[in-house]
Amino acid sequence: MADRQILIIEPNAARALEWQAALQFLDCESDTVADFRDVNWPLPGALGWSAVLVGTGVARADLGAIAERSTAYAAPLPLLIAGAERPTLPAGAAWLPIKAPPRYRELAEVIERARALRARAHVVPPLFSMFRPSGDSACVRAVHRLVEQVAPFDTNVLVLGESGTGKEMVARYVHELSARAGKPFVPVNCGAIPAELLESELFGHEKGAFTGAIAARTGRFELAAGGTLFLDEIGDMSLHMQVKLLRVLQERTFERVGGSRTLRADVRIIAATHRNLEAALSAGQFREDLYYRLNVFPIQMPRLADRIADLPALCEQLLTRLERLNGARIELTPSALAALADYGWPGNVRELANLLERLVILYAGRRVDVAELPERYRPAGALVARLPQATATLPTGGFDLKEHLAELESRYIHEALTRAGGAVAGAARLLGMQRTTLVEKLKKQRAAETLPAPAADVA
Repeated sequence: MADRQILIIEPNAARALEWQAALQFLDCESDTVADFRDVNWPLPGALGWSAVLVGTGVARADLGAIAERSTAYAAPLPLLIAGAERPTLPAGAAWLPIKAPPRYRELAEVIERARALRARAHVVPPLFSMFRPSGDSACVRAVHRLVEQVAPFDTNVLVLGESGTGKEMVARYVHELSARAGKPFVPVNCGAIPAELLESELFGHEKGAFTGAIAARTGRFELAAGGTLFLDEIGDMSLHMQVKLLRVLQERTFERVGGSRTLRADVRIIAATHRNLEAALSAGQFREDLYYRLNVFPIQMPRLADRIADLPALCEQLLTRLERLNGARIELTPSALAALADYGWPGNVRELANLLERLVILYAGRRVDVAELPERYRPAGALVARLPQATATLPTGGFDLKEHLAELESRYIHEALTRAGGAVAGAARLLGMQRTTLVEKLKKQRAAETLPAPAADVA
């Protein structure tokens, strides 16, 4: 069968024959090579191949090169990797673990999952996914790696992190890379729905089940059939509902409120919370058995302040999305980006998205500099607030305005240089001006020895 053809890479001839026999028993066709370099990649007629089986005799150092070749197709060829070690593979590679020597039942299940992955010829490469977290910081690369490792499995995932860090976005990314990508992704905010209504929201209800149930209603578990159910803010769920959810996770079945017909829960569960669930366990606010059911594969989302190097890429991703929605765009100047990088971002990525949406509305089609940013995002605003303020009234005898403004400017520049450790570029960012402008001012002021000589400039 065209969709059950497996390429075996195994230098040990005896093991290769063992794999061939197991695959033949499962009605699969196979070809064997001892070295992946002996294969003319891309494979002729590759759309008919369903997977590449990598035996235990293959050097672990070669897995990356094999994975790169497996991604040279519209839909990557899944790698069935034998052995207990979790491999490190490049982004976009699809892989599934298998045990050696082969066990027929487990091997059959893995092959079916590989076929499902291969059937998704419409898959979007991860590098171009709109849900892929932007940036190249170490913590974001760790998130990418975890998502791409867990996506092929139906494992429950628990996404942790502060509010606004992009937990739902990552849940959608897991869904997009999974074999369920063609099915619904259904989000539910467990903290936004009153406890007495959440059961009906999740499981649905029959007509007449309670006062006000004038018609039957389909619940989120049914709406997500075959796909992914995202339970956001699971830490806010009542203990009563936690018991009911635990039963569904254990038995994979449920009934509508007021109904007697048993329905199958064919969904993958991804939960998320900003709460410390371990502290909630100790306080008796969250069930331990449910916690361990959900926390099979945790993914910790970093704060924006911990990945500030990703700010330019994040801004570009968010501005592109706003342009698609509203047909308008802005351009942030380097000084504006530097000012935003100095901000603490207590609201994380959500706060950044809201700020950019506001700026797009106010300055559509324009360049946005530090002066156009709201005051709280301007580092110079905080600086000025701490410096001596100019008098608000004109003295009776008058005064030299030019000399007064020059003195204020000198003090501001001195404070900025001190905060920036003597770096001219850093001081210019704090003052919201171009570096060349500050250099000219320094040349004029240094002649009067009003400022200390700056240290070596740091861009």
